[in-house]
Amino acid sequence: MTTSSPEGVSLGMPQLPPPDYPDDVRARLEADARELIARYPDSRSALLPLLHLVQSEEGHVTRTGMQFCADMLDLTTAEVTAVATFYTMYRRKPSGDYQVGVCTNTLCAVMGGDAIFEALQEHLGVGNGETTDDGKVTLEHIECNAACDFAPVVMVNWEFFDNQTPGSAKRLVDDLRSGAQVEPTRGAPLCTFKETSRILAGFPDERPGAVDATGGAGPASLIGLRLAKGEVSPARVVHPRAGGPEDTQPHDPSPSEHLSSHDAPQKTSASDPAHPAGPTAEEGE
Repeated sequence: MTTSSPEGVSLGMPQLPPPDYPDDVRARLEADARELIARYPDSRSALLPLLHLVQSEEGHVTRTGMQFCADMLDLTTAEVTAVATFYTMYRRKPSGDYQVGVCTNTLCAVMGGDAIFEALQEHLGVGNGETTDDGKVTLEHIECNAACDFAPVVMVNWEFFDNQTPGSAKRLVDDLRSGAQVEPTRGAPLCTFKETSRILAGFPDERPGAVDATGGAGPASLIGLRLAKGEVSPARVVHPRAGGPEDTQPHDPSPSEHLSSHDAPQKTSASDPAHPAGPTAEEGE
């Protein structure tokens, strides 16, 4: 009796080797692979870039691609497979030109990420990790992308689309499927998943204007740094208990400083004079 892996490959019996790339494709990939390997003192360190390289060829990491990586790095296919199956950025089955990921971690979920994901599933007619019939969009829920100050966040091929709503997310995937130009909130211009994989492998992005694109953290992410440098005034501090120092002068931020839907002060016992906190146990003694 034999069992099967999730990919339908029988286990417990000898396996046929995967088909090789056509000669011209293999020659091109070997030249790229040698360039990547030469960047590292230990060739094994080039495994992650090589997996991105073979993914850029077929849109996912195939058995042929893993065999190629093993051949180039003098590794076993088991060693390559262990890495390829560990990292979620490597796809194991055909996927769309645009990987649309909806963050459903705590803050994004609270701010509407779950609603966005459910709306896109219904709108596209696909489930998590599935691809639309036209091969354009693969939908998935993803883990935190370190952009919580712009929640809820949607990523397309790992470029940021901040402060999304179900309506804006549906318009986004409609534009992707129709071929309309789509601009990320910040970062590099959007490109296909195969093109993204080649860039992640370590090759330059040769598209016009891509080099001049501004990436990195968004303005709201940098407000703490600006405060530390004294570039903006600190927020108003309220001391509701008797005997506390007087309030500092309120800060009237410019419209550009209010950069996220959940930056606004909340009415809590620490910030709402109309509902001051009572004395602590120690103060009451």
